[in-house]
Amino acid sequence: MKTKSNQPAKRVELGKFIVADPEICHGQPTYKGTRILAWIVLDQLEGGMTWDEIVVEWRGKLSHAAIAETIALSHLVVKHEPFRGFHAGARRKSARRTTAAAA
Repeated sequence: MKTKSNQPAKRVELGKFIVADPEICHGQPTYKGTRILAWIVLDQLEGGMTWDEIVVEWRGKLSHAAIAETIALSHLVVKHEPFRGFHAGARRKSARRTTAAAA
């Protein structure tokens, strides 16, 4: 994966537990030291699994702190998509102009 400046994309640490590395799972956010995709854990939570059930499901490779971070960073995680940067989807709000009210 290359960036716009033709430099190889680099690993981005999204948090203490979650990383996006173009060499691992095509740059999709995963947990450090694993190939567990963050979006899968979000799907498990959405499906009603408890945090304890998720920890057991992943054989202790995830902690409650990692799950909490996943929720906090969920706005950066897109199912089946690599991490595109912190501002990739951000849109600038147009400046509002105030008008004087007619008396």
